Order: sequence, then C-alpha cells, then structure tokens
Amino acid sequence: MSPQVIALVDCNNFYVSCERVFNPKLANRPVVVLSNNDGCAVARSNEVKALGVKMGTPWFKLKELARQQGIVACSSNYALYADMSNRVMSILAQFSPCQEVYSIDECFLDFSGIPKNNLALYGAEIKERVRQWTGLPVCVGIGASKTLAKLANHIAKKHLQFGGVCDLGAMTAGERDQWLSELGVGEVWGVGGRLTPKLAELGIRSVLDLKRAAPALLRSRFSVMMEKTNRELNGIVCIEMEEITPPRKQIVSSRSFGVPVSDLQSIEESVALYVRRATEKLRHQKSCAGAVQVVIRTSPFNPAVPYYGNSITLSLPTPTDDTSQIIKVALCGLARIYRAGFQYQKAGVMLSEIMPASAIQPELFSGQGDGRSKVLMDVMDGLNRKLGRGTVHSAREGFTQPWKMKQEHKSPCYTTRWDELPEAVA
Repeated sequence: MSPQVIALVDCNNFYVSCERVFNPKLANRPVVVLSNNDGCAVARSNEVKALGVKMGTPWFKLKELARQQGIVACSSNYALYADMSNRVMSILAQFSPCQEVYSIDECFLDFSGIPKNNLALYGAEIKERVRQWTGLPVCVGIGASKTLAKLANHIAKKHLQFGGVCDLGAMTAGERDQWLSELGVGEVWGVGGRLTPKLAELGIRSVLDLKRAAPALLRSRFSVMMEKTNRELNGIVCIEMEEITPPRKQIVSSRSFGVPVSDLQSIEESVALYVRRATEKLRHQKSCAGAVQVVIRTSPFNPAVPYYGNSITLSLPTPTDDTSQIIKVALCGLARIYRAGFQYQKAGVMLSEIMPASAIQPELFSGQGDGRSKVLMDVMDGLNRKLGRGTVHSAREGFTQPWKMKQEHKSPCYTTRWDELPEAVA
C-alpha cells in the first residue's frame, strides 16, 4: 500500500478575492471586508496587511487610515461568498475521488494515487483551473499528513519561489527540516497562540522543535491531540480524511441589529428570519430538530443603559424541519423572555436535539405525516435557490425590516439574484 499524500487547497484572502472577481477596480488596492453591521475587519488584502492592519480592527478606528491610504471597505456579502465557495469545491472534486471540505475557503484532497514526480504539476493544474473558471487565486500545500499539508500551504502562500504550490514530500529530509525550523510553532494546525507560550516553556519554539519532541511528554503535558500533531509532523497519519461532513448537532442563526430595537414586533420579525435561515441549513443536511432556543440581549458595552439578556429553550411537539412550526414555538418563547423598556442589540436562535429526518416517527395527530409540510418546504427551498435567498419567506419576518444588519458598503450578490447579475456591454 502506497503512503498517503494529502493536499490542502486554500483560497487566498477569500472574501477580498470574491469582491475583486466582480469588481476589477479593486485589484492591487487595499481592501477590507467588514463583519456584521460593518463592525471590524474580518478579511484583509495583502496591501492592507502591509499597512499593519490587524484582523478584527474596528472600522471606525481605520477610517482615518483608510482616507490616507485609499482603503476600500466592503460589507460582508455572505450569499456571494457561499456561492463562490460551492463553485470552487465543485472544481476541486474533479481532481480527487476523496475530498474533505474543511471550511468555506479550503479543502483537503487525497493525492495518494498520483505519481510523486507529478504532484507539484498536478497542484499547479488545480491552481490554474480554479483561476480560469472562477477568477479566484489559490495555493496548494502537499504533505504526508493533513498537518504537513497545512504547513506546506502556509509556505506556498508566504514564499513566492514556490509559485503557489509547495510539495514537502519532494524535498530532502534536510530541506524539509530547514523549512520547519524557520516556522514558529504557533503556525501548526491546532496549536495557535494559546498553547505557544506553554510549549516555549519546554523549549519548543519552532515547528521542527515540536516534530522532534518526545510524543509521551507532549501527551502527558498537553493531550493526546498534541501527541497526534507530533506524529503527523513526522509523516504518520493520525487525522484521517473525512469525505462526508458530519451533520451539525446544533445550528445557530443570529445577528446584531443595525439599530437598537425596543418593540416586540421588530424582534419577532428578526427571530422569524433567523428560524428560516436555520431551518434551511437543517433541511440541507436532511435533519430535524427537537428543540429551539431563543436568545435576546442588549449591548453589554454601553454602561449608560441598563443591561438585560435572557434565553429560553423549548421542546418541539415532534422533531421537525418545518419553518412555520418552529417559528410558532420560537415566538412563544420570545414572548416569555421579552421585557419592555430595553434597547435590544441582538437576537438569535439555536436548533438542537438534531436527528436524521429519516428516523422521525410522526405522531398520529401531529399533521406531519400527510406530506404537505415537506412539499411546502421543498417548494420554498427550490424557489429561493432559483430566485435568490429570501425571495419566499414567512410574513412573520416583516417586509421593511428597519432593524436589519447595517451593510453600507455591500456589493451586489452577482451570482445568486437575477436582479443583481453583472451586465456586460459590447
């Protein structure tokens, strides 16, 4: 049996790159993508990183620098990013029979059956295919384990001589260790800033130090996961590929309001909206929920006004994926925790007790067994996929939604709404 070879394909500055695909004027300009309500920077172009802007910097603190340096701010456009991600993952699936989508902008591919002398060329072909078909730049890291593939991808991004593709397996043992010695241990997948100081106390400061550490010591001082990380750095596979993403055990949907909200109707509309979004994800993974939690709170950062926050979890009569049924229960819960006289900043819902839809046994008088609920949900999901997210929704969500999230710099959806398709003029 040939040794395993894993590739990690990662989109570069994904949110920013998505914006640039449809707005070429943003190329080579400093660009940030902002979080909900245009709060802080959650994605930065290389030009912005070069200016010293850190991830999570509030936008109001960047406005003067933006004026001086011409930084362009874009509000988060999650519908666009999700659609572009799906396109990239569909392309990558053509290059390996075993694919694990790890996040919105990265996935692992099994390269075990590809001749070793062709791995870098194969990675370059992937990079070019994604660029041609989507306009998005990616880097490819190749190694004998997931952890090594992650590090190879990091090296490919930071060092231009690799041309965006780094194959650690093509290096000699000495060359590979030299690269690992130049990387801080915090760059290792699963280590990060929290464990870095504790590892430094043991003299483990570089990736190479961690690779050479005694596995038993790491297990006793940290956990079995740190021992597995050590073995992965030595080319021993401990973290297997997961071709099928396991269903979520909880689904959360929440947002901060664009303006403070005090009236119950507005909060009801927001809760109904969040239930719809959560149940869409529930149906996508072919599951049903047995309970729903509703959360509301005021701003914890404003000492000038009294704080109030509360939550309630209610069981559903029968586990379901029906949006309207869950909205009814959620709004009953909201009525029990809502208090007048407060300026609410955020609301949200969480679906729990999730189980496969195929395992649900409807109750005799629940009304779910006649199939009408499933037909209605299928039609609604189909129309929203075809015409754009939220085209068909519950009237309980309202129509004007003055409380909705602030997105003053949002680009069109381009790929998911007919009325926002880009136009080409010949």
